[in-house]
Amino acid sequence: MITPEDSKLLEGELLPYKGLMGKAADVVMDQEVSNYPIFVVHQDEISVGVPLDTSQVYGKWLINVSSLEEFATKQLVGSDKIDDFKSVYKDPKANLCLFLVKEGGATFIFIPR
Repeated sequence: MITPEDSKLLEGELLPYKGLMGKAADVVMDQEVSNYPIFVVHQDEISVGVPLDTSQVYGKWLINVSSLEEFATKQLVGSDKIDDFKSVYKDPKANLCLFLVKEGGATFIFIPR
């Protein structure tokens, strides 16, 4: 479970990545790949999404860009939960949707762009 303190700490750690993630979200939406970009934030290899080139960013996180559609296809979001997900999804022009994978589990969080 991510506490509010964890969320603030993570937001600080991801500050160097925000520009890169914002550009990737815009590409996903502008090229009509998805209206629901999701960033998989992890430290170990994972087979969801397309890895972003974070080699120019100093930090300890690996980030993959994905979408609600891929999450549904891979059954990370159940088909019966898609509408629920869309209802809580925040405006991607103002926020980044993160799927944080860390020891002990995974969770969705939103941070301001």
